[in-house]
Amino acid sequence: MPDLMIAVAVVFALVTGANDGGALMAPGLRIPGMPVAAGLGLLVAAVVAVPLLVTTAVAQTLAGSIVPADPAPLAIGFVVAIVVAGGLARRGLPTSLTLAVIGGVAGAGVGAGLAVEWPAVLRVLAIGLAAPVAGLLLALAGAAAWRAARSARYLATVRRTHVTAYLAQCVAYGANDGQKAFVLFIAASVAAGGEAAPQWWAYPVVGGLFAIGAVIGLPRVARTVGTGIISTRAPQAVTAEFASAAAVLGSAAAGAPVSMTQALTGGLLGAGVHDSYRRVRWRVVANLGLAWAVTLPAAFALAGAAALVVHALTS
Repeated sequence: MPDLMIAVAVVFALVTGANDGGALMAPGLRIPGMPVAAGLGLLVAAVVAVPLLVTTAVAQTLAGSIVPADPAPLAIGFVVAIVVAGGLARRGLPTSLTLAVIGGVAGAGVGAGLAVEWPAVLRVLAIGLAAPVAGLLLALAGAAAWRAARSARYLATVRRTHVTAYLAQCVAYGANDGQKAFVLFIAASVAAGGEAAPQWWAYPVVGGLFAIGAVIGLPRVARTVGTGIISTRAPQAVTAEFASAAAVLGSAAAGAPVSMTQALTGGLLGAGVHDSYRRVRWRVVANLGLAWAVTLPAAFALAGAAALVVHALTS
């Protein structure tokens, strides 16, 4: 079972890069001053360094608070999350992998006849649903601040601030949403009789696969997040980056996993609405909302059915 979990973890790290990496980089692509390679390097460094040097609290939450420490439901839940997120990503809709994982693990727990910690699931969902709303509200406040600070050197200031905003976003992702890539490595270590922490080699593996996935997913996802929601200008991108970073860092302090892509989408929406609600491409927003709404129940149902089959075959 540890070998199977590691195999699933490897694929999941690649999918995480394709789904999340491209979405996080996309809004800043039109801002001069930061090459794509530099942006990717900062993001990958945060994905590896924050869990390694600071905390893996969010990964621990996903590994043990939804179902008892049983490797089978975790593996099934993550496989289903890959299937659901991959299907939506092919349509250019970056969904919440966090919602997919929570739904998949909870569904697999029910299918395997295990006691699911529903209060923990509901707590994580409540915080996760609040993330895009928090991103939107923070972006509205940030956009108002940018407008008040407009000056002759306004655009130059925005471009310099983008580096800080993007770095904050990367750190927030590494402290929260990015840690789901380490969950199965933690579970595999425990299943093999080791500590509840990733082995040292898991960090460079996750970093490398995440980078490859981000490069693969960036073109398709950028069309949805980078320019699909609004025709993103530099001030709006910086506002959304700061807003999403603040929203996700707040939930990371509580050890609750949330989706950075949802928070960033809320930030872009808030920045666009502040200028004019007519500038928002509401059809794209509706499609993203539909993807989020479908993700958890679809993952729950598929994982529950898969766990029932596995249980029947192994009992």
